[in-house]
Amino acid sequence: MRVRGRRRGAGAGAVLLVGAVCAGLPAAPVQAAPPGGPDGGPRAAEREKPCTAGTGPYQRQVEAFLKRLPDGRQSTEDCVAIRRFQRAHQLERQDGYAGLETYRQVQIEQTGGKPNADGACPERSYKVVCVDQKRQLLWVQTGSRTDFGPVPMRTGRYGQETRPGMHRIVRRVRDDRSQIYDNAPMPYAQYFDRGQAIHGRHDSLYDGGGSAGCVNLKLKDARELWERLRLGDHVYVWGRKPGT
Repeated sequence: MRVRGRRRGAGAGAVLLVGAVCAGLPAAPVQAAPPGGPDGGPRAAEREKPCTAGTGPYQRQVEAFLKRLPDGRQSTEDCVAIRRFQRAHQLERQDGYAGLETYRQVQIEQTGGKPNADGACPERSYKVVCVDQKRQLLWVQTGSRTDFGPVPMRTGRYGQETRPGMHRIVRRVRDDRSQIYDNAPMPYAQYFDRGQAIHGRHDSLYDGGGSAGCVNLKLKDARELWERLRLGDHVYVWGRKPGT
C-alpha cells in the first residue's frame, strides 16, 4: 500500500506526536518549559528563604569571628553570614541562629589546626587523647603533631564530672550499652577510668546539659577515633565544663 508523505509544514510537534503513538504512549501536546529553570520553579536565588533567626546566646562571639559588628544583636545581615558559615561546615542547625553548636565550630576554627597551642595537653612520644573540658574539644596528638581533630564533645555535668588526669584505655566495646542508664546505647565505647568511656552518641551533643561522666562524641567522630586507638593508649582530661 502506498504511504502518503508527511504534509508540508508539519512541525516538530507532529513528529513527537507520531513517535508517542508508535511507542504505545498516549499522545499529548508538547509544551515549552516555563521560564525560570527546568523544574518550572523560580531560580535558586529567588527560592532562598529569608533569614529570620533571632539573637543567639553566642551572638557576640560568632559575630566577632565572622568579622561582623560584635554588638550581640542579630540583624538580617548577621543571620545570613551565620547561616552561610553553618552550611559551609554542614552543621545540624543551618538557620543563622548563634547557638552552642555554631559556637563550638567557631572554637574549632579558632585553633587554626593547633589546638594545643597553650601546651595544656602533655606532649609525649606516644599517642595522647586530649580532652579539653573548658572548650569541650577533643583531639589526638603525638608530640606536637595533631593526628585527629579537634572535634566537638560533651563531658560530664555537675555532680557527674568526667574525672581529670592521665588515664589509659582499658576496655573497648564496639556496640556497648549502659548497665546503669536505661540500657542507653554506647557505640564505639573506649573505657579509660572505671565506668567512664569515650563513645558515640546518636542524638545531638547540643540538646542541653552534660553527660553522666562519659565523653560523648558525634557518631562519625567516635567511629574514626575507634579506628585510631588501641588498648593502652593514653587519655588526658583537664579543665572544667562550662556551666557545671
